This record gives sequence, structure tokens and C-alpha cells, in this order.
Amino acid sequence: MDIKTATALRRLRLVSAPEAVSFLILLVCSVLKRTTDFDAVPVMGAIHGVLFILYVIFWADAWNRAKWPLKTAALYFILSVLPTGGFFAERKLRREAEDAVIAARARKEGVVNA
Repeated sequence: MDIKTATALRRLRLVSAPEAVSFLILLVCSVLKRTTDFDAVPVMGAIHGVLFILYVIFWADAWNRAKWPLKTAALYFILSVLPTGGFFAERKLRREAEDAVIAARARKEGVVNA
């Protein structure tokens, strides 16, 4: 894996958890808006919107650089629109990064010729 691909995957991983948190907070704010006088939806909506747009941009870049199959790219996109999906995306991306590091070390040491 080249450095640009690794960077694209890292960016996507780093934005996925905050995007999921902002989505959950936005849902709570929506409920509070309907049940109380507390209205933080405009602020949280803007924050979540920015994080979601960043997620989609980073997702497209990672898909392009990592050459994911359509199924994998669709999975990461679907995870972005589920309330807790960003947490699962972050975990899966972290595992992929760790596997790539292990494979790179094994190739460097001559253990495998992959």
C-alpha cells in the first residue's frame, strides 16, 4: 500500500467516529427540540453536515485510491448513513490498516512475497 492510499484510509477512519457521534447528538437534539424548549438542532445540524460531507469526500478518495470493489465501497457508504455506522467503519478501517502494516513488514523481512 502506498503512502497516499494509507493517508486516504487514515483520513476516512479519523472522520468516521466523530461523524457517528455528531449523528447521535443530532438525533438527541431533535428529540429534545420536540419535547422541550431546547433547540440545538441548527448548530448540531451544521456540525454534522460538515462532518458528513468530509466523510463522503474522504470515502470517495479512499475508494479511488484503494481500488475497493463496489461491495466494499457501498458498505462504507451505507455505514455513513446509519446512526452508529461510523463506529463500525472506523473499527474495520483500523483493522485493514493494521493488516496492511503486518503484510508490509512481512514482505520487507522476506517472509512472504506478496
